[in-house]
Amino acid sequence: MSSKRKWTVGRITLLAVMIIAAGMAAFGCVSGVTPVGWSGGAVSDNTIYVGSREGRLVTLNLADDSRRWSERLKVAAQPGLFGCAPAMGGCGTASSGVAIYGTPVVSGELAYIAGYNGKIYAYNAGTLGARWVYPREGYLQPFVGGLVIDGGRLYVGCSDGKVMAMDAATGDKLWEFTTGDKIWATPVISSGVLYIGSFDKKLYALNTADGSKKWEYPTEGAIMSTPLIYDNMVYFGSLDRNLYALKASDGSLKWKATGENWFWAEPAVWNGNIYAGCLDGKVYIVKADTGAEVAALNLNSPVASRPVIVNQSVIFATRKGVIYSVDTISNQATQLADIKLEVDGPLTARADIVYIHTQDIALQRVNAVSGAVLPPISLKGQD
Repeated sequence: MSSKRKWTVGRITLLAVMIIAAGMAAFGCVSGVTPVGWSGGAVSDNTIYVGSREGRLVTLNLADDSRRWSERLKVAAQPGLFGCAPAMGGCGTASSGVAIYGTPVVSGELAYIAGYNGKIYAYNAGTLGARWVYPREGYLQPFVGGLVIDGGRLYVGCSDGKVMAMDAATGDKLWEFTTGDKIWATPVISSGVLYIGSFDKKLYALNTADGSKKWEYPTEGAIMSTPLIYDNMVYFGSLDRNLYALKASDGSLKWKATGENWFWAEPAVWNGNIYAGCLDGKVYIVKADTGAEVAALNLNSPVASRPVIVNQSVIFATRKGVIYSVDTISNQATQLADIKLEVDGPLTARADIVYIHTQDIALQRVNAVSGAVLPPISLKGQD
């Protein structure tokens, strides 16, 4: 076996272990396997909201990097809640924190977050006072993907394979649509249509008004990435090693580009080019209209986190914690920093600063212009 082939197989095995371990933890629970979460941050005004690895919704004042509020996601006082939904047997105890994988969303006076324990929480955005929880009684299967809000409604996909629409003010369910397998992806909405991928290997386009299916597109692998909508096209990656471009109107294929491993993270777009990180350790830059390859940049470690755009540069993080800036003019990658901590979750940016949630329960900060690594901000609870 060639060294390149061994390297690729090793990367596939690494992520397969992650998926299988998380899946077993959710659907039967395995001794020693505990979901930990990899929530990104949501910025609203001068505040960033993030789901910590202690199972808290934490808000930080970005003007002075001070903590505003920290609220632990509440669970019932019964066995089976370390992060597993009790409907599936669960394991652990109620005192353990709820794993949070999806990034919070903020709209108006409310902030929302979905937990791996199968509940959705709404809080006052200013004080984190509880407003509502869904379901009010019992638990759904785990939420791994994040929420999206549009037109006063919340939308989310669940591990039970269902896409749900809810009234954002009250938490009342409005409709649901059932796919053929688990959903770990976060939906995206454009022009009254919701796009989301499923473990059943299909991308779905649903009417947001009533959840009716507009079209579906089959691939050869599970879809975990959030789609990107750009110029009436839908771009998304699949675990079949392909990056797809579909017409948003009818789901017909315009092109697909193939990598050497899974496309896990949401791609980015700038000036007509798609920038897609892959688990083969490369960033593929392709023309948005044709799929023609512009460059394939080797970052030497899997890219599983969503990039951000800062000052016309696309910022990527590898799983090893190396941060790169890709110049959108030259399409060359420059190493900005090495935070030496594993990165799985999406990046967040405000002004020139990139925020990275790492397993030490902190937000690492890197200046995307100078590459300076700023002191991290702790997300640890103080109660």
